[in-house]
Amino acid sequence: MNKLFEADGQNWSDIMISDFSNPLFQAAFKQYFSDMGYCIEDWNAVFEEMNEDGGAAFVRTTLDGDKVIGFLQFSSIKISSWFFEETCGFIREFWVDGEYRKNGHGAALIRLAEKHFMDNGIYTSILTTDTAARFYEKNGYGEALGCKAKNGDKVFVKHLG
Repeated sequence: MNKLFEADGQNWSDIMISDFSNPLFQAAFKQYFSDMGYCIEDWNAVFEEMNEDGGAAFVRTTLDGDKVIGFLQFSSIKISSWFFEETCGFIREFWVDGEYRKNGHGAALIRLAEKHFMDNGIYTSILTTDTAARFYEKNGYGEALGCKAKNGDKVFVKHLG
């Protein structure tokens, strides 16, 4: 699924993808991992696993499509107990190129994902972070006390709608 969102007079475009072999997404994801200091030997396996896991991403590019500004990868997950079940939107990976930070692109990508969740009947967004707690708090997320992530990072939640 490649869906282009109009830029409304801005100098950027948003593309929704569900195939992680998309070259724009792959270039951005590789830059994201490089920025964090990770070295991956088999990128093909990483992107194949992402496709197997499912989900989608919004990729924000310059209007001419020459440069990726950032991306937000997301999916839906079911959280259940013996009595209740809720489908939540899960923000899996999120990155904005350092050149474009502090210009509202990150908040805009979050809003795109939240709108997508609500359009699909999902009214809770959840994520983990070890570096950007303040950013998420400014965007309406709160720490989900009592909720633990397997990676040990803090869990943040926002009720949508």
